[in-house]
Amino acid sequence: MSVTLEYPEMPGQTADREELSSRAAAEAYVGGVCFKLGPPALIGAELEWLTVKGGSSANSTDAPRPTLDDLAGALGPHAPRSLDPASPELALPGGSRVTVEPGGQIELSSSTYPDAQALCAALRADAAVLRALLGTRGIRTVPLAADASRPPQRLLELPRYRAMERHFAGIGPFGTLMMCNTAAGQVSVDAGADAAEVAARWHLLHAAGPALLAAFACSPRLRGAPGGEWASQRMRTWLRLDHSRARPPAEHWADPIAGYATWALDVPLLCVRPCAQEPGAVQWTAPPGATFADWLSGALDDEIGRRPDRADLDYHLTTLFPPVRASGYLEVRYLDAQPGDTWSTPVHAIEALLSAPEVVAEATALAAPTTGRWQEAAHAGLADGELRAAAEALLRLAAAHSAQQAELESAAERCRAGRTPHDDATEVQP
Repeated sequence: MSVTLEYPEMPGQTADREELSSRAAAEAYVGGVCFKLGPPALIGAELEWLTVKGGSSANSTDAPRPTLDDLAGALGPHAPRSLDPASPELALPGGSRVTVEPGGQIELSSSTYPDAQALCAALRADAAVLRALLGTRGIRTVPLAADASRPPQRLLELPRYRAMERHFAGIGPFGTLMMCNTAAGQVSVDAGADAAEVAARWHLLHAAGPALLAAFACSPRLRGAPGGEWASQRMRTWLRLDHSRARPPAEHWADPIAGYATWALDVPLLCVRPCAQEPGAVQWTAPPGATFADWLSGALDDEIGRRPDRADLDYHLTTLFPPVRASGYLEVRYLDAQPGDTWSTPVHAIEALLSAPEVVAEATALAAPTTGRWQEAAHAGLADGELRAAAEALLRLAAAHSAQQAELESAAERCRAGRTPHDDATEVQP
């Protein structure tokens, strides 16, 4: 199980250019590639940090962003090809790969491990290596989920990000803020052994989502965001984006595999890449409001000049941003980046809540009262009593089924007291 699907800006010789014969064939393909069936065995994670060049405060972005040359020079052979097209993109010693986000945020995408304890140990070691590499060019990582100091600035000029910025610009400032001024934590888990287990795990991750979002919300300030008090300004940016792309009615899908496939084809195109056989083409802008299904049906023949194939559908799937994304495995995408090393807590919590069918069922029942309350979770966080109670209950259940019982009980107690992760991190500072 790979934690991150990587797609180059132009498909290579190995890309699958096989045509899609019908909507039914496309939906079957999505179901197969987005939900790989097998006994759950692996877990992975992604950690993301804001970055600064210089500055004096360890937890502040009151310093400039590093340049792309700074980042590429610091990372050397570990640099992603978005920075250096000739880079070998070597993994760090623990197996993590480095990527850079549009605003200069840096991300570690782990290898996969049989348990969260091994995963967290490898990620901690790779994070230390990453900090040392960045330090050679005076770059620091900042463990904040939202940038409260600097206006958004997009550093990467890849066509994908230009297309995203154009697409979201008509909605408001949230697209650029999300791309350039926020950082998340992500946990990836196997989908399940069969359709029934997939549905159970899928529904738990969605039912528990608002409570876990509230439990780990720690981004109350974001420069450039409209006024208002929010527990998670980072999640606010996602909730205010294109709803058709970021907020599917996933809680209500009896069959998540079929529901996801149908939804994916009906999401408007964010961009249309030129294919490898069209090296001189510059097509990136999609017809406004046109969906992948429209393209497949022939409705866009005049505008695009060709029908989509599997490589086009693969790329379209990477432009979908739901709270839980199916990428062969399930990506939990609703967590704020956590202060210090406390990112391990949500990793252990999600592992424990998915540890056995009976735990999944109990957790789903505990989360039922707050299912679907994404907006309230991002806005009020633990100040909402119902969300606070659900968060505490879920973390205590996780503690009962985890080797990291003390860590999870501490998080549950923090939630009971209505304290944010940053409150606890600040308390333990010397």
